[in-house]
Amino acid sequence: MTLYERIGGEPAVKAAVDDFYVRVLSDPMLAPLFEKTDMVRLKGHQFAFLSQAMGGPRKYTGASMQKAHARFSIEQRHFDTVAGHLVATLRALQVSEEIVSEVVAALAPLASEIVNTGAASA
Repeated sequence: MTLYERIGGEPAVKAAVDDFYVRVLSDPMLAPLFEKTDMVRLKGHQFAFLSQAMGGPRKYTGASMQKAHARFSIEQRHFDTVAGHLVATLRALQVSEEIVSEVVAALAPLASEIVNTGAASA
């Protein structure tokens, strides 16, 4: 059984994406990064990305992580805060700690593609 199936499939991933962006857009450090973003489009990309990353049927066909984030000055602290919001989202949706850890392990290596400044983590 894939991580995608164990988390609850499409309904669970869609719920996680919705809750995740409520948290991200409420964060004063992160919200400015999304001021000119088409959130419907972004949520669709995020759903496809998470689906693929967790072994689900949807495939992410958007820009590379590096290209998608290049126009922003992203520090490690931004990545870490976003990851924290994802963990909080999954926990709020009562996802087991084992699965939360697997999701974090699957996504953590992306920091090297997304973080594009030399600033230290917070």
